[in-house]
Amino acid sequence: MNLTPHIHDTYRAILEEELIPAMGCTEPIAIAYAAAILRDALEALPHEVCIHLSGNIIKNVKSVVVPATGGLRGIEAAVAAGLLAGEPQRRLQVLTALGSDARARISALLCESTLHISELQSPYTFDLLLTGESDGHTASVRISEFHTNVKSVIRDGEDITARYLSASCEESDTSQTTADRSLLSVECIVTYAKEVHLDPLRPLLQRQIDMNMAIAEEGLRGDYGASIGKMLLGDGNVSLKDRARAYATAGSDARMSGCELPVCILSGSGNQGMTASIPVIVYAREMGVDEDTLLRALIVSDLVTVHQKTGIGCLSAYCGAISAGCGCGAGIAFLHGGDFYEIAHTIVNAVAILSGTICDGAKASCAAKIAMAVEAGIMGYHMIRTGRQFYGGDGIITKGIENTIRNVGKLARDGMSETDREIIRIMLGKE
Repeated sequence: MNLTPHIHDTYRAILEEELIPAMGCTEPIAIAYAAAILRDALEALPHEVCIHLSGNIIKNVKSVVVPATGGLRGIEAAVAAGLLAGEPQRRLQVLTALGSDARARISALLCESTLHISELQSPYTFDLLLTGESDGHTASVRISEFHTNVKSVIRDGEDITARYLSASCEESDTSQTTADRSLLSVECIVTYAKEVHLDPLRPLLQRQIDMNMAIAEEGLRGDYGASIGKMLLGDGNVSLKDRARAYATAGSDARMSGCELPVCILSGSGNQGMTASIPVIVYAREMGVDEDTLLRALIVSDLVTVHQKTGIGCLSAYCGAISAGCGCGAGIAFLHGGDFYEIAHTIVNAVAILSGTICDGAKASCAAKIAMAVEAGIMGYHMIRTGRQFYGGDGIITKGIENTIRNVGKLARDGMSETDREIIRIMLGKE
């Protein structure tokens, strides 16, 4: 099929928007980013802060370690760290501004300031509002829909949002004017990956490789979380499949435990960014493919992951690592010479294996879910490679890859909405 220049431009814009660096789990870092904006707007540390968060943000911040805080967890730590860091121009790497004495400074700030936390009733699963006051001045910051989408910044009744829209923009960031993801389809993704001129995308994809492999290797060196990656790798004498699972999992082990190395995120998530990329990189290196083939396979994995997540939404009860596991299976199929047929069936098979895994917040066990997601993606590929497949009518699978992806979106967005609410009630102790 022939792709129009508009499709080419849109797909490139999607990759540029999605593949951005973040240090730590993106929900607490988004809170820290908002807190840094709040301090900057007030031109001082606030005496009192009211923190209103959608339930899904609360869910994803509750149990995860906030990096650069000396092991602190939770909403208060994220807010205090962002206030102390300042420098909102760093966006999702805002906590790189903290020094080695951060834990002591955060503890002191929490003693000196009053923080009020409440659940924000909102039509958006991702929505946060911070308000604060200092020396007679008031300010508020709202970020909605996704992690860097600054909707409003108000100081003493004056709208100063524009200041932070320009301040938050980096090279290749178009987060305020998102590309049309409805133009994604698996067939077009495969065609785009095969024919796109790589040079404009090369630095972006190389950053994804460098960052995500660095944290995977750190996860295997250090003692993070439940060390699922180390367990899977054992003495290193394991299959290629298990080595791919181990490296992806080790990255999550480290990240969920507060490792300060950055990750190149995807669909707003570092775990999804690592799941979509690391197994593809491990396979490519073992197979000895050339650099361009690896980059094209990453494009397949990244865009397939984003395509699935578009119908699901930013946050939900559906574990996003599953979508990324399907994506990495598609990328691995591409590495082996698979075309649209093989890649589409890889995705369908992987969806049939593991769809419906719940997201109960960011935490150490995300690493284990990543291991299973990568397993499903690779199994989906090996099924079609050996002439095996699931068919329309098998559960939520229906004829046509795009129809099946739509079904996943309906399941996650609509069907699991009450599941999401129940998970949040349980996690907040409201049962």
